[in-house]
Amino acid sequence: MTEMPPSPPDSVLSALADAAPDHAAPTAWHVLHGGRTNTAWHGTSEGASDVVLKLYAGPARNPLFPNDPNAEETLLRLLAPRGIAPTFISSFDTANGRCNLYEHVPGDTWFMDTPAVARIMRLLHILPAPDGLRQAPDGSAALVHKTLEIVGKCSVMPAFVSDLPKTAVRPTGRQALLHADIVPGNVIQTDGKLKLIDWQCPAIGDPCEDIAIFLSPAMQQLYRGRPLSEQETNAFLIAYDDVDIAERYHRLAPFYHARMAAYCLWQIENDRAAYGDGLQLEVAALQRSLRP
Repeated sequence: MTEMPPSPPDSVLSALADAAPDHAAPTAWHVLHGGRTNTAWHGTSEGASDVVLKLYAGPARNPLFPNDPNAEETLLRLLAPRGIAPTFISSFDTANGRCNLYEHVPGDTWFMDTPAVARIMRLLHILPAPDGLRQAPDGSAALVHKTLEIVGKCSVMPAFVSDLPKTAVRPTGRQALLHADIVPGNVIQTDGKLKLIDWQCPAIGDPCEDIAIFLSPAMQQLYRGRPLSEQETNAFLIAYDDVDIAERYHRLAPFYHARMAAYCLWQIENDRAAYGDGLQLEVAALQRSLRP
């Protein structure tokens, strides 16, 4: 992504003034550095709510995490009243791309307490999903297909692909509402509770999709600096409080680790060396998940 200035470009500010005049002139802007796809600024104003202005980079080349501003708007409108997402303000087009404006969520990015994440994730998964969301991979065959699709964008066929179990895990058929990118950087601790941000790639499908991305050693390493311990993982699955889903996740874990390993390989081949540790962690987790 092209490096952006510390405040939004003039063309974006002009479009903001037309679309949301009540929020058009924050006292100061600060670049938010957590996201890995889009550019976002935190606008602060005396006597008014802080805002986040997100400028979308356009359709994602990313083979695992899409980038849909319309989906984010839909989910913010749906979930903000339930207290688990930021409050949406406005959406508008600019010469630089599409923008969404929503209220800033004060607080710290999540670092510990996996049961708290499990509880907000379980709440999300029982909510009715809006129409029009993409379908997440469901079952081992769909996950293998996605893994091979990602590997197909790389220059080598990694050895771990041949290590996957031959026994299939059937689709669940569930149509749970999924965030599909619940990594530590997208979970904010505020006023003693959690909120989920960055809703540009939601989906419907198997709840294990959200569970696998959150528990992913690579994602935890990238955003938190270390993978979850076995105790933290077990505490999460206990707090999620669905024995069938926990058992299903364990059966699908090799396939999820393989997909994430393929994703890390793709990122490495696109000059993102930070994913090197993630690749090693996912391959190691894949091997552990194959043990009886």
